[in-house]
Amino acid sequence: MSELQYLTGFGNEFESEALIGALPKGRFSPQRVAHGLYAEQFNTTAFTAPRADNRRTWFYRIRPSVLQGRYRPMDNGLTRSAPNTEIATPPDMLRWSPFAIPTQAQDFVTGLTTIATNGSVAGQSGIAIHLYLANQSMQDRFYLNADGEMLLVPQQGALRLHTECGILEVKAGEIAVIPRGMKWRVVLLDNTARGYVCENYGHPLVLPERGPVGANGYANDRDFQTPVAAFEDREGSFELVTKFMGQNYACELKHSPLDVVAWTGNSVPYKYDLTRFNVMNTVSYDHPDPSIFTVLTSPSGQVGVANADFVIFPPRWMVAEETFRPPWYHRNFMSEFMGLIYGIYDAKEKGFEAGGASLHNSFSPHGPEAAVFEKASHAELKPQRYENTLAFMFESRYVIQPTRFALEAPELQNDYIECWSGLNKHFKG
Repeated sequence: MSELQYLTGFGNEFESEALIGALPKGRFSPQRVAHGLYAEQFNTTAFTAPRADNRRTWFYRIRPSVLQGRYRPMDNGLTRSAPNTEIATPPDMLRWSPFAIPTQAQDFVTGLTTIATNGSVAGQSGIAIHLYLANQSMQDRFYLNADGEMLLVPQQGALRLHTECGILEVKAGEIAVIPRGMKWRVVLLDNTARGYVCENYGHPLVLPERGPVGANGYANDRDFQTPVAAFEDREGSFELVTKFMGQNYACELKHSPLDVVAWTGNSVPYKYDLTRFNVMNTVSYDHPDPSIFTVLTSPSGQVGVANADFVIFPPRWMVAEETFRPPWYHRNFMSEFMGLIYGIYDAKEKGFEAGGASLHNSFSPHGPEAAVFEKASHAELKPQRYENTLAFMFESRYVIQPTRFALEAPELQNDYIECWSGLNKHFKG
């Protein structure tokens, strides 16, 4: 079982040691580190980033990271990176049924399947959206993504994430974030695992501002957890897979790279239980903008316009009066990719299944299916507790471009647009 500590703020320093005295006092890089360890700095922002934005961690490890073999290119499989130019992006509203976990052996890395991308890896903006479909643990293989941090949203099957900072366990209803450039491996706690990944090329994810909401609400710093130091001192034949500029590479290691005995800093992996999100909602009228459900955000260079937002639609009370309670019909500047972890999403009661996905790109019209519109238009508006549901959205200022695989997959619902065909004319002018 993994040990965890609670964060007290995303900009704060944290520290952990697996052996007493392994963490130096008073300086980060003494002439000789205790226990014969090596000091190594891990930076996920520029050295000169403002103090409030700067992210770095000092590792005290058994061997420095330079002890590795030469990289060789390896097959990317179904993983893709931005810019994605392999197929034109249609303006259609798109939806996919759940993707089955293949029967052939594949771990988290070989099971990464890219559904869409935007922005540019080289330009350090935008995101990639993947599914992971795995039936095998990573034991002697490790992963490093030099292109972006990875937000994991499990949908089926629990994971144990062994990282340089320690161990996180995450299951459906929780999320985990692995910093860009960190080494880690994934162990399945069930026979199979399926989930979603947002690979963020841009500014690291942070908590959104609360604005007029004030000092409390949304996700609270204190509810995020990071691991405590837990090192592996293993020797043998290992492989490190590194994603760099959109290409997967592999190199040989003669030891486990998860040999960090102590660490201190603020660039660390973390997890969050989505049931701890303090939902804000209307207590008068109208369905509010989905931005009030934002858990984490990656800012862009334009204030209030995100490179990526992670938004959830959890259990909550519906009490709005004289209001069409489901999401209204709309056309957005932002592009929206949605997934369903469990239950039923209130705007799409049929066809949007747990493990599936939908994509509504910039200015593509979308909203409740015809049956939901009719039901909501005539419902008795008593207070209602919306239970046993958890949907989410990756939202971005950039157009989200599906991969060729996603557009040609049999899971793509070619009849999705028919869910609105029953919206009849009611005009009586």
